[in-house]
Amino acid sequence: MSSEKPLASALERLEPGQPILFAGNRVVRVSEALAAAFEPGDQLRVVERTGALLHVPRREAEVASAAVGRAAEAFRKMGEVGDDAISAFYEAFAARLESADVWQEIARVNRADVERAAARGRSTTRLVASDGLRRDMIDGLRGWIGMGSRRGQLLESVEHDGWRADLLGAELGVIGFVFEGRPNVLADATGVLRGGNTVVFRIGSDALETARAMMRLALEPALAEAGLPEGAAVLVESAAHAAGWALFCDPRLSLAVARGSGEAVATLGALAQQSGVPVSLHGTGGAWIVASETAKPEALSRAVFESLDRKVCNTLNVLCVPRARAQELLPVCLDALTRAGDALAQPYRLHVVEGDEGPLPPALFEETVPVARADGVVEEPRADRITTDQLAIEWEWEQTPEISLKLVDDVGEAIELFNRYSPQFIASLVTEDEGERERFYQRINAPFVGDSQTRWVDGQKALSRPELGLSNWQNGRLFGRGGILSGDSVFSVRTRATSQR
Repeated sequence: MSSEKPLASALERLEPGQPILFAGNRVVRVSEALAAAFEPGDQLRVVERTGALLHVPRREAEVASAAVGRAAEAFRKMGEVGDDAISAFYEAFAARLESADVWQEIARVNRADVERAAARGRSTTRLVASDGLRRDMIDGLRGWIGMGSRRGQLLESVEHDGWRADLLGAELGVIGFVFEGRPNVLADATGVLRGGNTVVFRIGSDALETARAMMRLALEPALAEAGLPEGAAVLVESAAHAAGWALFCDPRLSLAVARGSGEAVATLGALAQQSGVPVSLHGTGGAWIVASETAKPEALSRAVFESLDRKVCNTLNVLCVPRARAQELLPVCLDALTRAGDALAQPYRLHVVEGDEGPLPPALFEETVPVARADGVVEEPRADRITTDQLAIEWEWEQTPEISLKLVDDVGEAIELFNRYSPQFIASLVTEDEGERERFYQRINAPFVGDSQTRWVDGQKALSRPELGLSNWQNGRLFGRGGILSGDSVFSVRTRATSQR
């Protein structure tokens, strides 16, 4: 082994084709575009899972670092902030969102965000700051007021001769959030303050101006009124993806939360994990419903219909039907799809695994229907064929219910397909056999398992707690907590010894 000390220096420039070593023995090479764009002070990040080479300009790194610094400083002061003051913040934040003048201005800014996003062909389904979204934010904020805090809570006590060891809940630290066009998450994420933590948000360009308006008109004044530290909730002042990458690579974060799905979220999670930051995310959403040979048609119809009211991460994505009952159950499923589409004033889309088309009406594969996509309405086949491995695709529909269909020999085959191709997120078995239901629970590799519709997978619906995020098992099971992240599950543990002599 050489006794020479390694010489470390900062990159000042890049050359096209320059090798960048990562993951011990792998190499990615610099492109001409990256070499031209790179400037002194910029950073490179390699996503070890994919080998993607990411460019983080100096400005984006500095903006993210400064935001985390403010939140870290505020966290050091949160130990002196009582629970009543935190409750006062939630009430003040909610009251400002209830103010007609405040909301009128937020809504005006949001309309401009929506118009710009639509002009770029972006999805605006979750971007609109509707009256319903406003009500949900207000109710969620007030929900935190009555929510208990783990901070200072006695979790366990062990008696010894002359002394006692107590395990007490404690603050965790700075929590980083990245979300795209969902302005309501700005309010949701403040739930981590309930336990004495602080938060840094990064939001995409679609909703950035809306978030800035909410910060300026409601959140920041509420912090000041309640007497919380100024940096207890900080917005990263950049819409660039690089700012999110830099945020999730900051080791000062105690937890990184990515809301949404897809490759962008998977990349953020990989960067955080490589940096030693725990993460809460699901890179892919979509639920599976499996029908048993004992399934009642009306129960299956209800499960399918109620799982397709809108497109979110817990929406039905793959339906498995027993081959032996396909002639009986498929008409019921098609009817449920039709009714779900009618409720949204849209037709449905169906993707059928090759070889499973037989029991379906051939006309489904011959007709075309108008489908609402992010970039406009397009004509697509009502039904088409996919390969088995395409069961892994999460269909990102706007207003057109869209699922995959697979015929299976039995529930065991459906379980194997789920464990292999799904994001290992949500599984539901429609059956009348209690023993089969228990076997399904034991074998399916999912954190959320049910026996009917899938939209129950939500912190507010399932646990009556405002939800901060959901996690699947695509990247492994979570240590020490469930898949629903809520304010009271963001905590650490301290141990305190007390003498009894």
